[in-house]
Amino acid sequence: MTSHPTSPARLLEGRRCLVTGGSRNLGRAFCLAFARAGAKVAFTYSKRTEDAEETRRILQAEGCEPLVFQGSVTDGKHAAATVDAVGSAWGGLDVLVNNAGITQVLPIALMDEADWDAVMAVNVKGAYLFSRAALKPMLRARGGHILNIGSFSTDRVVSSPVHYAASKAALKGFSESLAAEVGKYGIAVNYLAPGLLNGGLASRLPQHRIAEYKGQASLGRVGTMEEVAAFATWLVSSQNTFMTGAKIALDGGL
Repeated sequence: MTSHPTSPARLLEGRRCLVTGGSRNLGRAFCLAFARAGAKVAFTYSKRTEDAEETRRILQAEGCEPLVFQGSVTDGKHAAATVDAVGSAWGGLDVLVNNAGITQVLPIALMDEADWDAVMAVNVKGAYLFSRAALKPMLRARGGHILNIGSFSTDRVVSSPVHYAASKAALKGFSESLAAEVGKYGIAVNYLAPGLLNGGLASRLPQHRIAEYKGQASLGRVGTMEEVAAFATWLVSSQNTFMTGAKIALDGGL
């Protein structure tokens, strides 16, 4: 019998995916793209119940019945319980996207210690806690993909808040080291660094910062969340067979 490759429209057929911070913005775009690619989708959110319910409705309209979990990614018990619930419902977990993140547009001179701690806790500790929980079913299955969502701010010339850039640089190192640790078990870990997008951080930046970005990007524009989600769909699919420990910049050519 001749084997046929998976249709591009159904790259994630049957795959079980969990997205942290999936209720809005880029997280919602990931959930929608994965659902349209045939995946089972679960997502977490922290406080914005209305946004979470809107994302649920959007996914249901696509024929996907998501699992939705409220809690902080900085809570280890929440991380473990979420992954356990996904495993109980679907028998395992194939894909984790550590997307949850926060930032503030603050100069360091006006940054309180609590501001620094909050950004580091969500952006770095949250990825550690959810990865640790997700690795249990992935190790049993001898396979899986963890995708950590970073930022162009770690090594690009466009200015960004110090604590945000530091947290994303830490996440890059985390991704590389984790990939080396778990690769022998068939688990891939990659770090996707989107550029400035049409929402999220861009909505809080002054216009001259956005103009600065457009002026330096080869394509002369900010990106869209749909572009990033479409690329992430391929990254976590079975077609991506030989990439791990990678840092992928999707930034319009900075």
